[in-house]
Amino acid sequence: MAETTVRTHLVVPRELIEQVDELVGQRGRSRFFAEAAGEKLARLRLSDVVRRMAGSLAEVDIPGWESGESSEAWVRALRNADAQRADRLAECE
Repeated sequence: MAETTVRTHLVVPRELIEQVDELVGQRGRSRFFAEAAGEKLARLRLSDVVRRMAGSLAEVDIPGWESGESSEAWVRALRNADAQRADRLAECE
């Protein structure tokens, strides 16, 4: 199914339009602004979720998260395990 589009009028600083056109051309302008708006919306939604979830685990006892140092060690161990797994998978290729 084709995506429905709507023509709209936006007021944008001339310098910004010139910079966008320099990178993507006039014919790529609409797609550029649509993608940029989509990316901004995704960041705003993520920021809202992070803000609402902040502190939600404060009362939960999670082994390895007792202090800043222990949580740092926990993350480091996870990253090392991921790196080792990636190495094993690369050996299989």
